[in-house]
Amino acid sequence: MLAYAFQILNEQGYKDLATEPFENTAELLAAILEKGVTLQLKRGLNREYLPKTEALSSLRGRIDIPESIKQQTMRRKQMVCTYDDFSVNSMLNRIIKSTVLLLLRSDISSQRKKQLRKLMVWFGEVDPINLYTVNWNVQYNRNNQTYRMMISVCYLVVKGLLQTNADGSTCLMDFLDEQRMSRLYEKFLLEYYRTEFTELEVNASQVAWQLDNGFNEMLPTMQTDVTLQRDSTVLILDAKYYAHTTQIRFDTHTIHSHNLYQIFTYVKNKEYEMRGKPHTVSGMLLYAKTDEQIQPDHTYQMSGNQISVKTLDLNCPFDEIKDQLNIIVQEHFGVSKH
Repeated sequence: MLAYAFQILNEQGYKDLATEPFENTAELLAAILEKGVTLQLKRGLNREYLPKTEALSSLRGRIDIPESIKQQTMRRKQMVCTYDDFSVNSMLNRIIKSTVLLLLRSDISSQRKKQLRKLMVWFGEVDPINLYTVNWNVQYNRNNQTYRMMISVCYLVVKGLLQTNADGSTCLMDFLDEQRMSRLYEKFLLEYYRTEFTELEVNASQVAWQLDNGFNEMLPTMQTDVTLQRDSTVLILDAKYYAHTTQIRFDTHTIHSHNLYQIFTYVKNKEYEMRGKPHTVSGMLLYAKTDEQIQPDHTYQMSGNQISVKTLDLNCPFDEIKDQLNIIVQEHFGVSKH
């Protein structure tokens, strides 16, 4: 899932991750980060102009006379100067170093730890950072876009591994909570279909409200998880990663009502948008399968549209996961994957 979610299999140096065995999620993320840092070192570490203030014998930048007098640097024939230093001690490098230090205390193999320590030699001038204070809304540009995948991995590591007790010690927790796994699950489905079915239009598009008078103030955005389209045939996938795939009321299992209302709304608005030409619009709630005895596996015909509720079994070899995803496309679009 991580491989598709971060599209790492498209980058040279990551393809062997597809066949390398891993003991746990932390081990996989450590491997991705190790290979990412290795590639980045070949390109060169990101550098930024950072303000620096120190006493110098040769003047540089702006002279801070009050501070020089306070420190009495003239006695040493120096002046306090403030200048911009083109340094590797950038925020991105600090995040990576601090995350690696966290991984070194996690449950990963000794060989992986050894490789990470070797890489950290190149980060000798980089200061660690308090990972609790990091603003993860990083702005990427032409100079640092190669860091995007590594920082995303760092985010998963930090949010999954870091937990502080009252005494300030660091311990490990179960890796990813339901909310973060849900986002990863959505991203995985999107990137899998985008990578494996190039003959389809695959995106996470928005569905426009079909309004009679155009007034849309305060209406929520209808953002799909995955929209698959080929010509005039559309399938809207809504990915759901819950601890319980059904809701229970009076000992009766039913589909989560808000999920069903949501996918029905998406489908009917998309249906109306494509009016005036032959088309087929379907919807599917695709739950990650749990170990519960009752699992939804139903197809409904609702007001002229097909709405399906299915589960995806992730607790099996990846080839079997692929088969489950491929069957969805084959049934809706007649496209087979060999």
